[in-house]
Amino acid sequence: MTAADAKPKKPNKALYKSDQDVRWCPGCGDYGILNAVQQVFAELGLDRDRTVLVSGIGCSSRFPYYMETYGMHSIHGRAPAIASGIKLANPELNVWVVTGDGDALSIGGNHFIHMLRRNIGLKVLLFNNRIYGLTKGQYSPTSEHGKVTKSTPFGSVDQPFNPLALAIGAGATFVARAVDVMGKHMREVLKAAAEHEGTAFVEIFQNCNIFNNGAYDPIVKKEVRDDMLVDVRHGEPLVYGKELDKGLVFDSFAVRPVKLGEPDEHGKVWTKEDLPVWNARDPNPALSFAMTQLREGIDPTAIGVIRSFDGRMPYDREVHLQIEEIRKARGDRDLESLIYAGNTWTVS
Repeated sequence: MTAADAKPKKPNKALYKSDQDVRWCPGCGDYGILNAVQQVFAELGLDRDRTVLVSGIGCSSRFPYYMETYGMHSIHGRAPAIASGIKLANPELNVWVVTGDGDALSIGGNHFIHMLRRNIGLKVLLFNNRIYGLTKGQYSPTSEHGKVTKSTPFGSVDQPFNPLALAIGAGATFVARAVDVMGKHMREVLKAAAEHEGTAFVEIFQNCNIFNNGAYDPIVKKEVRDDMLVDVRHGEPLVYGKELDKGLVFDSFAVRPVKLGEPDEHGKVWTKEDLPVWNARDPNPALSFAMTQLREGIDPTAIGVIRSFDGRMPYDREVHLQIEEIRKARGDRDLESLIYAGNTWTVS
């Protein structure tokens, strides 16, 4: 046996593929996300016996069937609650939540915000196609105002949720955005999420080519994405554009785009050196929140890691530390002692 033979082989993404036929519509953006997750799991060498994927209900929620790990296709909107229980029971597990815009933000909204608030060590992937695909094309909590669907034939009068703004407002310590057709970038984001200790929330723009085809075309098609997307990276200036001739600046508590080398409406000429350097690790989430308020289709849309703050202990670790402290102070007790502790009554 040679030294090369003795060296452990790096896991291949095929190890994370189950034997189940993948049953999404041909051309669905979910295929790209599945491929990216399997590649990232292989690159990270995640132990399949210590990895769990939990989903709710929806097209995205078939995900656990296609992964050769432990998994659970759970209840509509309740994946965060079930995943939280798994992570609390065994913090050493890698627990991922796969959900959609309807599953997470409608019936599951309450579970979603409290999972983020608690900062449990879960990795949450929200597939946002802005439609209810599994039930054949009703409007969802992220559908745009005026959206005509089977359930809003005259156009929706709802104002849509902004998932990243909602997450930051709920206290999320890691917030990011990826796009289904940008595989390399998505893998970078998923790796960053996997390495975060607390709740890592990733919104993924995902095309439903049957019931909401082209929802993101104006900002993600190859011919426009350089000018319509800004990939924010920690420690780098907020520059974007096909010619890298545009930037984002902070002005009056908001983020706004500017053209480099040309005077803006205030007469200031901006250069790349003038642009702010992005700080995803800022304990104050104000600028991260401001980044989520860019107007889609008018301003560039932010993708990448928008917030990554490690200054809070994950909820699951804190719970187990508390248990250990109590055990040291009071010792182990049995259930019978607990039942008969304090005042008891005998009913005859």
